[in-house]
Amino acid sequence: LSHGHKYTKAHKSTRSLRVVFCRPVQVSGCDSSFWFSGVEVSTCGLLCICVRGITREMLGFVSGGAGALRTSSRKAVCSRTRTSVGVVRMVQAPAKSSTAVHSDVSPMTLTRYMIEESNQNLDKEHLVDLQSIMSGIQVACKKISSLVSRAGITNLTGLEEGGGSVNVQGEEQKKLDVLSNEVLKNSLRFSGKMGVIASEEEDEPVVVDEVSSGNYVCVFDPLDGSSNIDAAVATGTIFGIFAEDNEQPCLIDDDEGDLDAQKAACLVQTMQPGKNLVAAGYCMYSSSCMLVLTTGHGVNGFTLDPQIGEFVLTHPNMQIPSRGKIYSFNEANYPDWDPTLQKYVDSLKDGSNKSGAKYSSRYIGSLVADVHRTLLYGGIFGYPGDAKNVNGKLRLLYECAPMSMLLEEAGGMATTGRERVLDVMPTAVHQRLPLILGSKEDVQELVDLYQAE
Repeated sequence: LSHGHKYTKAHKSTRSLRVVFCRPVQVSGCDSSFWFSGVEVSTCGLLCICVRGITREMLGFVSGGAGALRTSSRKAVCSRTRTSVGVVRMVQAPAKSSTAVHSDVSPMTLTRYMIEESNQNLDKEHLVDLQSIMSGIQVACKKISSLVSRAGITNLTGLEEGGGSVNVQGEEQKKLDVLSNEVLKNSLRFSGKMGVIASEEEDEPVVVDEVSSGNYVCVFDPLDGSSNIDAAVATGTIFGIFAEDNEQPCLIDDDEGDLDAQKAACLVQTMQPGKNLVAAGYCMYSSSCMLVLTTGHGVNGFTLDPQIGEFVLTHPNMQIPSRGKIYSFNEANYPDWDPTLQKYVDSLKDGSNKSGAKYSSRYIGSLVADVHRTLLYGGIFGYPGDAKNVNGKLRLLYECAPMSMLLEEAGGMATTGRERVLDVMPTAVHQRLPLILGSKEDVQELVDLYQAE
């Protein structure tokens, strides 16, 4: 019931009530109620109620309440409407929108969503384990969101060690790159489900201590778009979860032989194609903090509610439009693109593409932000290979594969231009790959051009 209405059953011998029509209305500060055979019924904003066996005197008493019954006759009350009657049935005020999913009374939090997903899919064993994993990831995302929002105040902008810290890709590390990496690693380690953790900021995958070890591999970019952090542009965390091979579990025994060989065998578990992912998602830090997730059953978006400190479901069953009107490429690299891609982008500009529409250009330079916009509005995003970077600049394991799983689950498409991203078998942890993803019709049009070469 809406604010100010309550119904309390006191004991089993309570006489039943028959509600003919109950339309709650907001009555500020109303706390009017009456008792009938052990039942307390609020009269705040009730326009019509029929109670079996109620007396004229009692109705007269009730009508004195704020926003209560406007009649003192049982006959008048019961004849006011001819809707079907039932036993103790109160009707809730209609929601503003039939698609509303965020209730102040009982919001669908990410934790609750994961519990319900596992209960509804008992045949999917990994969903139970994902509850603990996602619990760790969402805590890390909340912490990173706080760090990002206060970066300018707490002197967390700029380069790590004054510019002397470089990751394995040869990129200078920002202070928040290093800090975010530690936050996420620790949260995943203590989930008790991780066997191996692979990060953009780590030279090699990290094998989790046996005490905290589990049967899953997590690959992640702790702070994508960190080059934009000093300008307060949207950044994000990207993650993907693989299940280890049950026939070759990652167990390291200190008493048995060469530890390096055992660790190497464990690290092989990291080298899996994207089609083996059991979950993938990203957390975007912008005007709001939003976590978008798929466990192989569609895509859902959760927004961090700072009042309760929880991610709340705000974008259920996200679906990308089949065709959009936005293209997102770094056009500074246009001279270095292959002729097929140049021809395609030109067709988007002048309207000679299959849709016949002229597209708009939007490019943020942060993978999470660009993909998020593409997911919501449709269109095509790409970081292709070119003459300078034949394989592009995005990493397959922890950027291309998770984003591709998300887009495909939302009805989109992800390709290198010549093959499906999720089918690519990695040959190195930090392997780079061209990436083009977005609305199915937009991406397919480019793929058709490559196939026609």
